[in-house]
Amino acid sequence: MHLSENEGIENNTFVVTGGLGFVGSALCLELVRRGARKVRAFDLRAESPWSNDLRRHGVDCIQGDISHRQDVERALRGADCVFHLASYGMSGKEMIQFGRVDEININGTCHVLDSCLDNGVQRLVYVSTYNVVFGGKEIVNGNESLPYFPMDDHVDPYGRSKSIAEQLVLKSNGRPFKKKKGKCLYTCAVRPAAIYGPGEERHFPRIIHLAKLGLLPFKIGTASVKSDWLYVDNLVLALLLASMGLLDDIPGRVGKPIAAGQPYFISDGSPVNTFIFIRPLLKSLDYDLPNMSLAVPHALLLGNLFWAFYTALYPWLSKRWLPQPLILPAEVYKVGVTHYFSFLKAKEELGYIPMVSPQEGMAATIAYWQGRKKRTLDGPTIYAWLFVVIGMISLFSAACLPDFGPIPLLRAIGLFFVRSMWALKMVFLLAVALHIGEAIYAWKLAKKVDPANARGWFWQTLALGMFSLRFLLKRAKM
Repeated sequence: MHLSENEGIENNTFVVTGGLGFVGSALCLELVRRGARKVRAFDLRAESPWSNDLRRHGVDCIQGDISHRQDVERALRGADCVFHLASYGMSGKEMIQFGRVDEININGTCHVLDSCLDNGVQRLVYVSTYNVVFGGKEIVNGNESLPYFPMDDHVDPYGRSKSIAEQLVLKSNGRPFKKKKGKCLYTCAVRPAAIYGPGEERHFPRIIHLAKLGLLPFKIGTASVKSDWLYVDNLVLALLLASMGLLDDIPGRVGKPIAAGQPYFISDGSPVNTFIFIRPLLKSLDYDLPNMSLAVPHALLLGNLFWAFYTALYPWLSKRWLPQPLILPAEVYKVGVTHYFSFLKAKEELGYIPMVSPQEGMAATIAYWQGRKKRTLDGPTIYAWLFVVIGMISLFSAACLPDFGPIPLLRAIGLFFVRSMWALKMVFLLAVALHIGEAIYAWKLAKKVDPANARGWFWQTLALGMFSLRFLLKRAKM
């Protein structure tokens, strides 16, 4: 397919569902850059890290719930093309919220389809997932001829719901409009690999948070396991090409648009082991990559334990105080079982060729995370927290509290080292004084080298002492 860069974009109106997200915002800005008449970002959120930038570039940010038909109808009115990115339950504890996953991914997609038909929207590009064909069985250089993974065999509601939604979208291709006679809706589906890039919200933030806390204790699977990754700019390019592939007014072309009713796998085209892929990023941030490996069956057992535990906490899954699970069964398969796909069909039919290499994409991602780390409070692993907090509580209990419970044992251990209660109390008071002194010093130093986080450095150093202060001293040297 050989078209101009802005074919089907200039002077057209676009709606991007999930438009305030990482990929959605990048797509909106690229549409604006290529001359779209109007771009609407439809999202459940009113604000996001990209919303101000979108508004500065003239994007109309519309707040609404895709599971509410009237909200979707309002957003799609007058649109020429819709990019349906909004979804729920890709990773973490969201996966376990079955009802919300189906409400967004299936019901929401039905609302988009109905609104497209009601409003005469001629092009719909659906962002799907590898999981419509992958569910834990090895796939090497797969293509679009693979059958859908059996519905009953999906280990999480996300893959099942996205599979249902994609089939609904593709089967709606060619459906005539209710009001525009002679015209119909053209649809296609883009199946992206794991997405990364500066500002990505799902994969890397969780990995880096766990690494910072020292909670990446093992790799999953063997080093020979490979999967695909996809840089955000390459995905945006693929989405734009897919929308062009749905145009029915290309001179010299007869019949239906080339992309109509078709799915496309999209990736950077460089399958790699996940832990090898993230190693440069973790190393650049001074975080450790795990050395131990856990076999997939053992990791699945752990994932199922977390699944059962978090399922029991279902009413509180949306609460911010509940941390993300370490690993879930579907995530074990994603990193522990080989699955990668060819983008040959997208190349031949849409003209897709990745414009950013994995090396360039990772370099940009590393630069982003290094800058982000400099702007945020850094600190030790959770093991240091446990060591200091438990140690200080134990020292206080042994020195100051009367005998009850385990306190006599703690006091006996303390007296073994310092020989007298007076000395034990002096050790406790000295430890408290050191923490206070280190906290005051940290606050004054942070005022010079990291003023935005000075208060955070004070409280963290008050709790952890030198375990926190050494990170601030390192930042001061930089």
